[in-house]
Amino acid sequence: MDFSLFYFSGNGSTTRNDKYRLLIEGAKFADRNGFSAVWVPERHFDAFGGLYPNPAVAGAAIASLTQHIEIRSGSVVMPLQNPLRVAEEWAMVDNISNGRVSLSFAPGWHPNDFVLRPENYANKKEIMWRDIEVVKQLWRGEAIELKNGKGDPARTQTFPNPIQEDLSIWITSLSDESFIEAGRIGANILTSPLYQSLDEILRKVSLYRKSLADNNRDPKAGKVAMMVHTFVGENIEDIRRKVKEPFKNYLKTHFDLVVKSAGHLWFSVDRDQLTPQDLDDLLDFSFETYLNGKVLMGTPEYCKKMIDDLKQAGVDDVAALIDFGVEFDWVMESLELLNHVKQEFAPSLPLKALA
Repeated sequence: MDFSLFYFSGNGSTTRNDKYRLLIEGAKFADRNGFSAVWVPERHFDAFGGLYPNPAVAGAAIASLTQHIEIRSGSVVMPLQNPLRVAEEWAMVDNISNGRVSLSFAPGWHPNDFVLRPENYANKKEIMWRDIEVVKQLWRGEAIELKNGKGDPARTQTFPNPIQEDLSIWITSLSDESFIEAGRIGANILTSPLYQSLDEILRKVSLYRKSLADNNRDPKAGKVAMMVHTFVGENIEDIRRKVKEPFKNYLKTHFDLVVKSAGHLWFSVDRDQLTPQDLDDLLDFSFETYLNGKVLMGTPEYCKKMIDDLKQAGVDDVAALIDFGVEFDWVMESLELLNHVKQEFAPSLPLKALA
């Protein structure tokens, strides 16, 4: 089992000058302690997650401060981008990091994000699969045929040349279709437990492994990373004190998560009709639901048991999402405990061995 750090939830509306402190210090901690990677997302036009409009820029910053960890997008929203720019930007990061780039791609889901490319919204999934192949071509140094400003054909090749000959690809996946298609193209999987049970994840991972085999690929070669909100503490009372309000605020921002966690009890809930007390009761209920198996929040012993369950479901990499509003010092203390948990699943090599 690998362990990585995942970022998504930072508040882009803050005017504090240390708003990227957790990103930077978390990455340096992961690099020192044998974590596999740091994931940086693409998020647009919302304060929630708004620290991360460009994962390549964040990735370049991390690359300059680390030596060992992979720098992964989590994710590039491909239909919002020109594949030429994706290949150019991430080849720069690959050079800065000396060949540590790995990219997860997603089709996007927020309609308002597509003010960048409104014509792509209707066919976003098809465009994602098509343009991933274009990025891979460009990464290999191949030229593609395009039209220039005069409408004339132009053979176009991107620079700089990356360090890695082949780009490691992930697909951000929830549906059966995306698991199967990732297997077809030989990509890895990035997924989440928020919308699915461990049994569903195991079933989808089985579909993924079968797809790899059906397409003449090693079914054991593909990796499955699980993005999971993470906080490790010494006792559950202390964990609740530190995590509950930040996580409730997180759920309030993602109200669809609240409704899904409440199940049939709130199936037709209309947020506009809720009183403040109704909303707080619903958030309390949702927090308890997620705390019971949907998030990696608990004592080291509890977290070890959950990681064992993830392993049995076919997960290879715990992508610990750590930036959902908990105070910086508490997050760093949690990372120390997470690192101790990690030792039982993926003992760290000495830094000399990692070099």
